[in-house]
Amino acid sequence: MKKVFTTLLSLSLIISCREVSRSNESAPVSTTNSIENTAVSAIDTTNFTQIQWIDPIDQQLGKLTPNKEVEIIWNFKNVGIKPLIIENVSASCGCTIPEKPEKPLAPGEVGFIKAKFNGSGMGVIVKQVQVTTNTTPTKDHTLSFGGEIIEKK
Repeated sequence: MKKVFTTLLSLSLIISCREVSRSNESAPVSTTNSIENTAVSAIDTTNFTQIQWIDPIDQQLGKLTPNKEVEIIWNFKNVGIKPLIIENVSASCGCTIPEKPEKPLAPGEVGFIKAKFNGSGMGVIVKQVQVTTNTTPTKDHTLSFGGEIIEKK
């Protein structure tokens, strides 16, 4: 009887270990996910605020003169309760040079993002400026402008 009991116990342990092993096989281990989860949990959301774009984020400039510099401005307001930090601005190409406020904006304060487009190209153009902030629900904002560069006659 002892032998039967020991055999059954051993068999059940082997089967249960195999089931645990199979369940681990179906869930691959990913160090990338654990690193990303750690990075996300390390973000301090207590300093997030909100932004309101006063000007349209998509601006149409109409007809443009070739190689004539154009300045585009997007005004915004910090409508949150924490200081608004414009962390980074970047353009979709080298023909557009964006500028950002260097200091944080207090709640209620108004600021602007400026971009200078050098007028290069011909025909219809659409350019983008990426803005990274400490805002919620999204940190990344895409501003754009477009127009048509026409030949002088």
